[in-house]
Amino acid sequence: MNVPDNLKYTKDHEWIRVEGDVAFVGITDFAQSELGEIVIVDITTENETLAKEEVFGSIEAVKTVSDLFMPVGGEVLEVNPKLEDSPELVNSAPYGDGWMVKIRPSAPAELDALLDAEAYRSIIE
Repeated sequence: MNVPDNLKYTKDHEWIRVEGDVAFVGITDFAQSELGEIVIVDITTENETLAKEEVFGSIEAVKTVSDLFMPVGGEVLEVNPKLEDSPELVNSAPYGDGWMVKIRPSAPAELDALLDAEAYRSIIE
């Protein structure tokens, strides 16, 4: 399983990458492999401010539908436009073109409570 060291993780298998005052959020390689072939990414929370662990959307695979949870509270600035026509990017590039939302974290201290790569690996291994 690919678990990049430069990201933070949740127990619900979301990752977050902070770049300045914005952050990118997606699901982990482990999560996409467990879900299987992803057919729809449904996110309708653009321009909304959500709390940590609040649902920001859902992801539908051939065999199941799963909610997507905010790793930290913040405003959803952008939904990845590529996912509308190519939801399979979540399978092929979960940490790259398969990101889901760009957010502006409202409480950066919440990042400190997230898992580092080593702690996340211990959950999935």
